[in-house]
Amino acid sequence: QLQLVESGGGLVQPGGSLRLSCAASGFTLDYIVIGWFRQAPGKKIEMVAVISWGGSSAFYSDAVKGRFTISRDNTKNTVYLQMDKLKPEDTAVYHCATGGIAAMRAFGNYDHLGQGTQVTVYS
Repeated sequence: QLQLVESGGGLVQPGGSLRLSCAASGFTLDYIVIGWFRQAPGKKIEMVAVISWGGSSAFYSDAVKGRFTISRDNTKNTVYLQMDKLKPEDTAVYHCATGGIAAMRAFGNYDHLGQGTQVTVYS
């Protein structure tokens, strides 16, 4: 059964850091594009970052560019999202997802979404 499991969320103060992990089970991530999405209460889900299957290309939303870094370790079947200089507006449930780079970047579309992990940035 194809499954994406996120972990690493939590409570952090503004300016702090968190590292999220997205682990795949039931399939290999070797040739899969992975994106990170987030959904804040009362808001639409939005794309945060996308990484190509080989890890050579990464794309970010304007809201997180320069603060977040997406990476992957295919030997561990895991994709990461390093989040630095966190702001209260980064508070959301963060999900990883499979899909196409263009679809994620242009339309925020994805194929399969994980359950998510909560990130709360509080003052």
